[in-house]
Formats: sequence, C-alpha cells, structure tokens
Amino acid sequence: MKDAVESRGTEREKQGAAGNAKGNAVWKYWKEGYGKGMKTRIFIDGSEGTTGLRIFERFGGRDDIEILSIRAELRKDAAERKRLINEADVVFLCLPDAAAKESVGLVENGDVTVIDASTAHRTEEGWAYGFPELSAAHREAVRSSKRIAVPGCYASGFIAAVYPLVAGGILPRDYPVSAFAMSGYSGAGKKTIAVYESGERDRELDAPREYALSQNHKHLNEMKKITGLARTPLFSPVICDYYSGMLLTVPLYTDLLAGSHTPEGVHAFLENYYAGERFIRVMPFGKEAEYNGFLAGNSCAGWDGMEIYVTGNEERVLVSTRFDNLGKGASGAAIQCLNLVLGCDEWKGLHV
Repeated sequence: MKDAVESRGTEREKQGAAGNAKGNAVWKYWKEGYGKGMKTRIFIDGSEGTTGLRIFERFGGRDDIEILSIRAELRKDAAERKRLINEADVVFLCLPDAAAKESVGLVENGDVTVIDASTAHRTEEGWAYGFPELSAAHREAVRSSKRIAVPGCYASGFIAAVYPLVAGGILPRDYPVSAFAMSGYSGAGKKTIAVYESGERDRELDAPREYALSQNHKHLNEMKKITGLARTPLFSPVICDYYSGMLLTVPLYTDLLAGSHTPEGVHAFLENYYAGERFIRVMPFGKEAEYNGFLAGNSCAGWDGMEIYVTGNEERVLVSTRFDNLGKGASGAAIQCLNLVLGCDEWKGLHV
C-alpha cells in the first residue's frame, strides 16, 4: 500500500516537471497570441441539452473565451456545424452517441480539440479519459490530447472509488465488484426533467425508482475498462425525486481483499492517494456521524468537486462517493479538462 502511494508521488513529481515545461510553452503561446486579446474559440455542439447549457453558463464570467454560436434553425445542418467545428479551437460535444460520432467525422482542422461528453468515445483508443486525478498519466493525457472523453456521471463515482484500490493492489482485479447509486432526475436529460417537473406526473415518480435491471447500463464498459477489472460490475442505479446530486457506494468484503484491511486502513490509503487534489476530498474518517449516520444524495448539488467516505466494520467496508451529477459528473469535469488543455488553473470558472 505504501509503495503504491510513494509510486504515485514519484509520478506527481514527473508530472510537475512535464507540466512546468508545457506550462511555459502555453504561456509563451498566450503571451504572443491570445495574451494580446485573442480568445479561445469554443463551439458547443448540442448547446441546448442539459450538459451543453451548463457548459455555456460556466463561461459567463470568463474573458478568455469566445463562443461560436449556431442559429437555432441550423442546429441540425451538417454543413453549418462542420463550418463552426473547424473554425473553433475547442469543440464540446453534448450529443447522443451517434451524433457525437458524426460530429467527430466532420473535423478536418488538425488543430481542433474535441471534448466529448457523450458515451461514444470513452473506451476508444486515441481518446484521453477525462479524469485527471486518477494518475499523472491521466492528467498528462488530458493536457496534451486533441481528443478527450468526459467520464459518465455514475462512472466518475465508481472509478474514483475503485481505480486507486485496484492500482494499489488492495482490490483484486477479479473481485466480483458491485455498486449501487442514487441520482437526481436531471441526469436523465431534458425529457425526463420535464416528466418529473410536470404537475400531472405519475405518482410512482414520488418514490425512488431502480432501473437498468438488465445489467446493461451504458456506463458499465468504462467502469470495467478504466479500473482494469476482469469482471463487469453488478450495478444498481436509482433515480430519485430531486433535481441533482449523486451518491454511489461500492461494498467490499475485507476477507476477499488482497492482504488485511480495515475501514481505517482503506480510508488512509485513499486519503494519501488523492492528497493535494482540489476536486476530490476524502472526508475525515467518521465524518458521517455528523449527519447522524446518513449520507444524502443531493448534498453536493451545485458544487464541482467530489467527496469520498469510507465506512463499515472489520468484515465489510463501504466506499461512497458523493458529488453533483451535473458538476464533477458532467459539465464541471468537461470544463476542468478544457482548463488543462489551455494551461490555466484546473478550477477556473468552477465551484470548488
């Protein structure tokens, strides 16, 4: 466990050196070009969806961004979208998977950076996975890539909990991992939001509803691949009657872990692993007692970070992640990736 943390510390040192070199290059670029008044040109393909609107809103206070807008009647016009995509410096894709793939096919300008918020490219070769806190390699991949896939909301919580434990040799790759989660209804998109906010909705929407019962949730592929698990996880998501916020828990049997581990030990490992990360906070051990032993799914709504809790006993450990499905689970993560590409503070324009 100690070796894993020390190894990651060495990675951070290497990353720092590489980051400084690239940072100097980025600064020179801005000083000679954009620093003289030029702005990064952004096109949001799918700007009317939940994620697209949130990304647009986050640029409201920034003077380093120029938004390239598309007229409402031309949103589905391939020629106009192609023109804007190739005029932009950075393109955000906030589209269904098939449409996102189509948009990538329209890119002809080799200088365009694509940040895709859909599921389409998260496990594709040549695409950086946009979760920089996982390792120095992940952060550098985002910083230097022209193709970046923003993690899924549920996948973000799952991977934040599981990836370090697998990388640190605590959680065997063939462990039969399961997870359950609750989310506000905003994560299901505009149509579902309208249904939940309708005055004539079905009374069943008053209660939490489990779904993806066939075990084919679209985030499972990235949950397995990014963590390096040998088995596809069992996953039980629940949609709830509140707007935004997410809580995901991974239960673990200590006798099936590699070596001897307690909740306190797992907590200490994760605390060291994410030490210094601005967006991820491993909460003090026992913090849940301040909430009378409850963790609410909507407590991080409006915030772009993620909380991690470790609870349980000597036989069973729970690793829980709590965050905003529209923040670290979507638009906040997308902006964090953009900031890395631009060489500015990762938290610029974000609530952390």
